[in-house]
Amino acid sequence: MLKDILKILENDARLTTKQIATMTGQKEEEVKSIVKQAEEDGTILKYKTVINWDKLEAEQVWALIEVRVTPQRDVGFTSVAERIYHFPQARTVYLVSGTYDLLCLVSGKTMQEVADFVSQKLAPVEGVLGTVTHFVLKRYKQDGDVLVDGGESKRQPLVL
Repeated sequence: MLKDILKILENDARLTTKQIATMTGQKEEEVKSIVKQAEEDGTILKYKTVINWDKLEAEQVWALIEVRVTPQRDVGFTSVAERIYHFPQARTVYLVSGTYDLLCLVSGKTMQEVADFVSQKLAPVEGVLGTVTHFVLKRYKQDGDVLVDGGESKRQPLVL
């Protein structure tokens, strides 16, 4: 039941507990209790809106940064990742397999701002061996939502 409710909320966090109860065949009080418990135990981290900033013509630069890291004794990649994800420019940080160790999605107002972040903040972090920056030229889809005109603006319907 928990997974069904979480999938529904992930698809549309604006739904009320009454609507979710109707969709799942559960009592509203039961849904409220499940959602409250998921919020308290950290299963639900926050409710989020996906915004297509390009529609506002607000300059925002995105970059994917590959980061090679020296793992540290007893903590592996975690301590370096923690230092990186505390920077406000770092929107997403993943540990990945392959030729680099961490993949970071960062944002800034200009390419120069992102470049300054990489050279002045990210590269000097202890344990970082090197970085490769890929500037995002166009975003087509984010978190399951199509961002370009002509694409569907809604996620796939949830099948329970």
